[in-house]
Amino acid sequence: MAEVFHRPRLAAELAGRLLHPGVLDEGLRSGLFLSGLRRTGKTTFLLTDLVPELEAQGAVVVYVDLWSDIKVSPATLVYAAVRRVLADLVTPTSTPLARLRRLRGLDLGGMGFRFGFQLEQLGEPGGATLAQALTEVVDQAQGDVVLIVDEVQQAITTEEGNQMLLALKAARDAINPRPGTPGHFLFLGTGSHRALVGELTARRNQAFAGATSLPYPVLDLEYVRHVLQRLREENVKPLPAEEIAWRAFQTLGHRPEEFLRALGQLQASLRSGSGLMPDELLPVIAATLRGSAADLELQKVEQLGGLAMAIFDRVARDDGPAKGLFSAEAAAAYGDAIGREVRVEEIQPVVNELLADNVLMRLGHGLYGVADPFVQEIWQERRQ
Repeated sequence: MAEVFHRPRLAAELAGRLLHPGVLDEGLRSGLFLSGLRRTGKTTFLLTDLVPELEAQGAVVVYVDLWSDIKVSPATLVYAAVRRVLADLVTPTSTPLARLRRLRGLDLGGMGFRFGFQLEQLGEPGGATLAQALTEVVDQAQGDVVLIVDEVQQAITTEEGNQMLLALKAARDAINPRPGTPGHFLFLGTGSHRALVGELTARRNQAFAGATSLPYPVLDLEYVRHVLQRLREENVKPLPAEEIAWRAFQTLGHRPEEFLRALGQLQASLRSGSGLMPDELLPVIAATLRGSAADLELQKVEQLGGLAMAIFDRVARDDGPAKGLFSAEAAAAYGDAIGREVRVEEIQPVVNELLADNVLMRLGHGLYGVADPFVQEIWQERRQ
């Protein structure tokens, strides 16, 4: 397993702003959304730095990744994560929540504590609501509860997901304004589709309209220095200059996996006797890998055939949501692209495959977009 580059200062700053907001950060209690491209280290930062820091500062953390199983409804995944935390409240375990209970002297198991509802009925018709459940967690833990939803934009792809976001807003509004509340409910959403994550706070019809939306702080020069220092300690040489390495990292979209791959290819080229110096080779390698990173996703489309490529092209051409994918006009355009007649009924199964492979994503009724904006950017560059 690759060594994790920890970002304790960023984690401490973000946790502090969420849990102990100053005057200018009080708005974060309405919700915080971070957006950044895929494979830039968002999930690693959340799990290895931010979650432990939030727990160290006394918060109960619920984490759920909506891309952990894209065939499962986002609402189902969130409800399941909340159920697990509720179960921890009444079950003596070694989980972070149980340790927090002991720290605060809350021996809920010894008190015979039970919820006034069945956990399995949470979110079901006639069962407990998210507002009731999260209020119980805040009150019994006597502190803040932070729900982190990774790839939050998936929630708006289904009506059930939209209703779940409204339920979370209702929970926020039920808990946070209470006089003397022992804690707050804080919602943190992260996503890899900047436009969609931005819409979650900018559009008036969204549950968290008016909440704070910020770009994810990508890895910076400090990470590049860290990698170069590790290579020096392993006696890897020659190495590129720091400035050249930093530019290559930027070219690769601040993606650590691609940066390490570029440095590996650099050493292989130097060993083969290319005759070039590291500072000459690395920019070329980075530019090549930038395109090949998108190729991995585009190969999924190619494997589905010509019709899939034509559909993807129609979606990827525009920056906004694509519509009319199943129209007679679209079928005719697909036919022109692949050189045969395309029947309208052929389109839906191919779109379903593209959705299942996480190449496309549904943005609303009849609206579609490319799941990874970086792939779309490369595609548009090549078309030009």
